[in-house]
Amino acid sequence: MPGVTLGSIGFDKDHVHMVMSIPPKYSISSVMGKLKGQSASQLRKAFSWLSKVYWDENIVWSPGYFVSSVGVDEETIDTPG
Repeated sequence: MPGVTLGSIGFDKDHVHMVMSIPPKYSISSVMGKLKGQSASQLRKAFSWLSKVYWDENIVWSPGYFVSSVGVDEETIDTPG
């Protein structure tokens, strides 16, 4: 998605940590949905054995996620430089 940037990424045993910058025109949920959907598609193409792991459902990621956001107030946005 234009303007969305990944600042850092880290992996744990069963989850991923990411620091992202998301423009206010996008909701966090829409960015997460697109990220999970597109990455799942790429993972299924790269690792065909994933289709054998989930018999009834064609899923890679769990449906949930945790998000902590930090906002910037309008004064900061409107201040040049």
